[in-house]
Order: sequence, then structure tokens, then C-alpha cells
Amino acid sequence: MLVIEAREISYTYHPGTSHAKKALDGITLTVERGEFLSLVGANGSGKSTLIQQLNGLLLPEAGELMVLGRSVADKGYREQLWQKVGLVFQFPEQQLFEGTVYDELAYGLKNMGLAKGEIDRRVQEALLGVGIEPAGVSGQSPFSLSGGMRRRVAVASILAMEPEILVLDEPTAGLDPEGSSQILETVKRLQREKGITVLLVSHCLNELILFSDRIAVLEKGRIKAQGKVREVLSGTLGEAVILPEYLNVLTDLREKGWPVHCGQLTLEEAAAEIERVRNRLGNQGGACRWPE
Repeated sequence: MLVIEAREISYTYHPGTSHAKKALDGITLTVERGEFLSLVGANGSGKSTLIQQLNGLLLPEAGELMVLGRSVADKGYREQLWQKVGLVFQFPEQQLFEGTVYDELAYGLKNMGLAKGEIDRRVQEALLGVGIEPAGVSGQSPFSLSGGMRRRVAVASILAMEPEILVLDEPTAGLDPEGSSQILETVKRLQREKGITVLLVSHCLNELILFSDRIAVLEKGRIKAQGKVREVLSGTLGEAVILPEYLNVLTDLREKGWPVHCGQLTLEEAAAEIERVRNRLGNQGGACRWPE
């Protein structure tokens, strides 16, 4: 079942002025329920503008956008989307403001009019969902926690509202490798165990390759490529995304005439692909002999 259907949507900042900037230009994209889709592209490619359309913060100026089967053009429906589409902005810990972790997670739930018992249940489940033991931190100030822990609390505050779609904008920005891995592994586990649909935005493809079901590459407000991870990696991405170094090596070899397949997900796969081509073409003094 499709939970997101974007058909030729466009968006311009400051239209009709000398500062007008086309951020989205005819975007067509679909997302299946329970899918992990990564939106990747350079800064200014339109990624953040696109995800802000999904819960009605911005509206397409052209085209049609359907979320969970209904158009975001419906104002009444748009007012409900914040509960259905959870949007975690970049550096979400900067938006924390309550005195305790519990109050931070409970804030949105109180606005939903939930009873105390239901709020307690959701707070506990959301913290456990991101790998945090509630008894250990519920009464603590979120500002006393590590950067990675604060990031997880921010994600939990969105999960507590039980959205059907979780959208994260550069969720690993500013974190060390360990903190980045913890966040991505947490999100992947939630997708797998709870069936949440995940859209994750990043300018760097390296950390997303093993977590994504599909990838969509944006460049200058357009979709440059989309599909299964191996399919996208096998194409020509140019400077649209930051690739892992081993994929840069494969790309360079392909441009120099090596018949290598670039759709490799790990360093080990890339090394095996290079060795496969070397063996296939033969080796003379360390140099491949190319067919006529």
C-alpha cells in the first residue's frame, strides 16, 4: 500500500520576487507502507523542502501530494497530519525545552488530550523503543544527557505520538560514529519491529547503504535517480551525493574502462568485484589485459 504519492510537485520560495528560488521542480515519488526510504543529495537539492510538504508545513504550488490516501491540499486533513507524520528536524535536541525527559515526551501527548495512564504508557514504550531505560532517565533533565542520548530522546518524543510515518532530517548530523550507528540502528529496528514507514534525509550516502530499502537522489530540485540500493549505486550519480571511498574507486575504474559493477554495498564487496574483473581479464605484471 502506498502511504506517500507525490505527482509532479513543485515549490518556489519567495515566488514573484527577485529572490524567487525553485526548490522542487516536478518531483514524482512513491513510498510503500513499512518502507525505509533514504532521500539523499547535496545541500540545496530540495530534500528538506520535500519532507516539510509531508505534514503540511509547506504546500506544493503545483502537482498533487497524497499522504496516507488523502491530499495535503485538504486543510482539515492537514491539521491532523502532525499526529500521523512525525517530523524530526536536524539537531532536534536543540528543540528540547522541558525540565525532565518525561515532561518532554508527555508534552505532545497532553496536547492530544490523552489520559494520564495512556501518556505514561506511551512515554515508557517510546523510551524503550529508542533503547533508553525509562526508570533511569525519566526524572532527569534532557540537557544533562550526552549528545547521542539527547538525540534519542528527541526521536522518542515523536515516537510517543505513534505516527504512521517517521521522517528524519539529517538525524546523525554532529554525532560521532558510535552515536550515528546507534541512531540508525534504532530507527531500522523500529521500522522492522513496528512496521513504521521511515524517510531519512542525508547528504551522505555512506551510512545509509545498509539500512535503506530504497534510495531517492535529489539534485537541484529534481529526482536524479531512485530505486533499490544496488540499482541506484550502479548508475551515474556524479556529484549529487557523497559516496563512500570504495564506491569512488569503483566509479573511477569504470570511467577508465574497467567493466566493474558499482552496485556494491560494502568495502568487501567492492574488493571482491575488483578481483573478479582482474581474474576475468587476466593479469600480466599487475596490469589487466583488455580485450580488443
